[in-house]
Amino acid sequence: MGSVRARAAAGATVVVALALIAAGTAVLLVLSNKLQGRAGLQAEVAAREVAAQIATGKPYGKLDLPDGEEHPVVVAADDGRVLAVGEDVQAVDGKRVAGASGGAGSVPPTAGDDDEDEEDDRGLRAGEVDEDVTYRDGTAKVDGSVADYRFALVEAKDTRGESVTVRAGSALAPEEDAVASVRNAMLIGLPLLLGVVAGVTWLVTRRALRPVEGIRGEMAAITASTDLSRRVPVPSSKDEIGRLARTTNETLAALESSVERQRRFVADASHELRSPIASLRTQLEVGVAHPELLDVPGAVEDTVRLQRLAADLLLLARLDAGERPSEARVDLAAMVREESSQRVTDRIPVRLGELASGEVAGSRGQLGRVLTNLLDNAQRHAVASVRVAVVREGEWVVLRVEDDGPGVPESERERIFERFVRLDDARTRDDGGAGLGLAIARDVAVRHGGSLAVRAGSVFELRLPVAG
Repeated sequence: MGSVRARAAAGATVVVALALIAAGTAVLLVLSNKLQGRAGLQAEVAAREVAAQIATGKPYGKLDLPDGEEHPVVVAADDGRVLAVGEDVQAVDGKRVAGASGGAGSVPPTAGDDDEDEEDDRGLRAGEVDEDVTYRDGTAKVDGSVADYRFALVEAKDTRGESVTVRAGSALAPEEDAVASVRNAMLIGLPLLLGVVAGVTWLVTRRALRPVEGIRGEMAAITASTDLSRRVPVPSSKDEIGRLARTTNETLAALESSVERQRRFVADASHELRSPIASLRTQLEVGVAHPELLDVPGAVEDTVRLQRLAADLLLLARLDAGERPSEARVDLAAMVREESSQRVTDRIPVRLGELASGEVAGSRGQLGRVLTNLLDNAQRHAVASVRVAVVREGEWVVLRVEDDGPGVPESERERIFERFVRLDDARTRDDGGAGLGLAIARDVAVRHGGSLAVRAGSVFELRLPVAG
């Protein structure tokens, strides 16, 4: 029972077994009731035929009674006297039928009285047969054999006004045999059918789960080999297993992309860190050997660049780790005023455009970092103008940073947001950074529920949802 196939086969077999048992029981009950009802109808027909003869005045000794073995008949008066009995009928319900020794025995009827035309307590007049019938199950001994019968009791009054009860039976043996045959057939067929259900379920489940085993095997091989370029086999079916295989491959592709991006990140970070460290070491070694040649401003610049790069790498590590921004309310217009007022050493003064009031939810420090990176990028490429504006567009607050530089080619407008990506004219140490500023800005924007993109020329647009 440790496999899905075994549990599915066992579950299907149990369910089918319960359903078949319930259905078989219902069929047997309905069949038994129907057959017993037919036996009762046959007994009633026989009883009414005899009662009709009595009602028409036919003498009891000349009654045309049916075969005793098929329909045993006993005609009795109200005081228990047997007036007529079917051929070979010896006893009913274990009691010997009195006066039956001579076959269809009879006794002289009692003379009627003067009020034979009056109704008795059952509402019958002379020569009438009661419309009601009573059914009873019992036994009868016919020609030395005892069998089960269903008896029909019909009341009648002869022409002399004497009330009699006609008791006619119908054998239950054929009905019992039919029910027993159906029951035996079910007992034989049920295990065979359950075996077929279990076998078919096992085979169908095995066939259905075969692709799952293929997926599991391939995943185990990928785990052992650490080769994320491999993919699991995708079955041709459009069912859940096919969707599972496709989703697994999509997950492997995303994992491969993430690992590859991480590798590139480590390689690029190592390269970016190697340059300022090597430059700083060279300057310090020269300073030790020749103090008069020490480039202190250059060493300070390399140290600052190294510090900024380390800070950028630390922030990217926190963002990749899933650090969630705070839920504080930040007024972008106020933040722009504050940040712009502190940039007194910029090559080109920052001009402020429209500053519409609009609060967003997030981290003041991270959003300030986005603005700083966008302004640094604009200062790096601007010719004579850097402009910042904040506008309100419906449920969005939009921050735009624009410069009059050459702009970003349309084919590069998405690539510049990748990590360690710098365009050809920004690869010098003096003019270009490490290629992390715009990547950090976009990551922060996305984690705040917004977006960052380049519009026409060199307009960088940050869109954030209004708080609340």
